[in-house]
Amino acid sequence: MTEPTAATRPRNRRQLIVEAAGRVFGEHGYHAASMEKIAAAVGITAAALYRHFPNKYALFAECADVTAGRLVAALDEVPPGAALPDVCAALTRVTVAHRASGGVYRWEARYLEREDRRRLMVRFGHIVGRVDEAVQRAYPLPDRRLRAVAALGAIGSITMHHTSIAQRRAEELLSASALRAAATDPAAARGGSPRPVELPAQPVPRTRRAEILAAAVPLFARDGFAGVTNGQIAQAVGLAPSALYRHYSGKVDILAAACLQAAGLLAQGVDRSLQEVSGPHEAVEALAATYVAYSFEHTALNSVAEAELAGLPDGLRRPLVLAQREHIAVWEQQLRLARPELDPRQARVLVHAAFGVAVEAGRGLRWQDSHGHRDAVTALVVGALGLSRPGSRSGS
Repeated sequence: MTEPTAATRPRNRRQLIVEAAGRVFGEHGYHAASMEKIAAAVGITAAALYRHFPNKYALFAECADVTAGRLVAALDEVPPGAALPDVCAALTRVTVAHRASGGVYRWEARYLEREDRRRLMVRFGHIVGRVDEAVQRAYPLPDRRLRAVAALGAIGSITMHHTSIAQRRAEELLSASALRAAATDPAAARGGSPRPVELPAQPVPRTRRAEILAAAVPLFARDGFAGVTNGQIAQAVGLAPSALYRHYSGKVDILAAACLQAAGLLAQGVDRSLQEVSGPHEAVEALAATYVAYSFEHTALNSVAEAELAGLPDGLRRPLVLAQREHIAVWEQQLRLARPELDPRQARVLVHAAFGVAVEAGRGLRWQDSHGHRDAVTALVVGALGLSRPGSRSGS
């Protein structure tokens, strides 16, 4: 690869690097991304990349900072007191425009050092605050901050998948979904779930291999795959690090086993939830309640599977991607039966928006599990999809 001369080198090289790095981090995850991959995406040598950033972490931190900065700048252009649709439209526009590089903060913020994480949280606090104010003006209902983060979850979901859809149409779908989430009254839905969700229990570790897996998941969830060593996993189960290799060929195989376990538990939950449903509307409600219950009950496992899947080698990732697609296809089919005006791509975008609502609302509740919290988040998910649950109020 030939490095451009000073005369031909673009003046916005640093900006191009950050944009390309965001795409690489988004596609491969933090631990599987490398300076070589990022340099190749920019079209320069790794040596040239190091002239702009000393290491991968510095580049990652700037990507997260730029992502948050774009959202803050978009809101700063909206006058104080603006209507909620205008606030959502501004955020959606910039999020869709930078969807390939805009999702690095969602799961990977755990890799940020304390000061960088604090600065990111301050910026997102400002964003949530602006949306919160607009939500309260538009829909003075309880749980306004929960509804605000749910709306942001719908908007941000576009950064977490690759469904091909026209930019304008994506903006319309996501803004409408966010507005519906903001208009939903979670308090009215608490205790109104049509049937209890019965999830399969996480297997009790009865073998050394299962004990290793059970010990690794909370470590991966807390520190990220790249931040956990074999020694830490081994210590958690009372083994010497070398003894791990009698059960797993490496740390990546433990991660793959965790992702497979997550996919299996969710698939079983979905199968149970769809038994005896009376129609597509009820089926979508059952899917939403199951996904929310799964997210609350298996928070660490789900966060690991969602955050680290992209970093698995192709051979290990392929069956997991297929399982993920099958899960989404079930949602898509039932949603299109409930809302026949949607085409497959539109339905898929909305399904991912529903996942985004569940994740951000769950985080907003700090994943404190209760029937009330599950019902509230489920109502927000169903509302974001353009449906409504008995006992809830939702915008059109």
